[in-house]
Amino acid sequence: MEKVNIGIIGGSGLYQMPELENVRELTVDTPFGSTSDAFIIGELEGVTVAFLPRHARGHKFLPTEVPYRANIYAMKLLGVEYILSVSAVGSLQEQYAPTDMVIPDQFFDRTRARAKESTFFGEGIVAHMTFAHPVCDELGDILEASCKEVGVKTHRGGTYLCMEGPAFSTKAESNVYRQWGMDIIGMTNLQEAKLAREAEIAYATLALVTDYDCWHEGHDDVTIDMVVEYLNKNVRNAQLILKDAVKRVQAKETLNQFAGATKNAIFTAPNHWPAETVKKLDAIIGKYAS
Repeated sequence: MEKVNIGIIGGSGLYQMPELENVRELTVDTPFGSTSDAFIIGELEGVTVAFLPRHARGHKFLPTEVPYRANIYAMKLLGVEYILSVSAVGSLQEQYAPTDMVIPDQFFDRTRARAKESTFFGEGIVAHMTFAHPVCDELGDILEASCKEVGVKTHRGGTYLCMEGPAFSTKAESNVYRQWGMDIIGMTNLQEAKLAREAEIAYATLALVTDYDCWHEGHDDVTIDMVVEYLNKNVRNAQLILKDAVKRVQAKETLNQFAGATKNAIFTAPNHWPAETVKKLDAIIGKYAS
């Protein structure tokens, strides 16, 4: 199978990368079923990347239906060490305006029905990952530098509240999240971040602000057409940012800081590992099985 070092996950509106050259599609089979879509493998400025639309082309999956485990495991099978994830979000604070970019460094979980899609482990092998710092700071630095290169207003840091969906927040919920100090709100990135850590892949989010959620006094004046306009502008900016960022990832001299992160997180003694589970998780724990 072709090996690719950098993976890109596209969110709402980002279903393709027009700048990709030498494009080919690749279907990757995983022990966790099919991925959201076929991978689009191609070169951005000479750097090979594996692009995957999170919700599939045509936007076919609800946030709760996205096959997160299959998506991240397939990235691992491809040899991906760095994932740049793009996600449309609502703003929970005045300073994050529509069309701004946010590079969050924390997540807060408000999902309820995704336990199965939040870990590769179970079925006889228990692991408890260190997750105090859920994203890769080095990738965050790269995204921030690329945002500046493109000339987009960018906010570094902040907390991404991951809600269940598919409905958006009530006004009461939105105001509570603001009181908690949350910064932006979305429906997808937390599961990806957890799974990427278990797979020992560095992960960072580029969050595209499309609206002020429902707390803002001007919310009722916001139309679907306005949100779509903001989303389209964000998506084009994100494509340019990613084009610059992958060159920086490729050129960096430091190694993936999360390589080996899973080794000391596994609580189950190796002699108790079920052979079936070891086989299923081979891409992640195979090197630790001996």
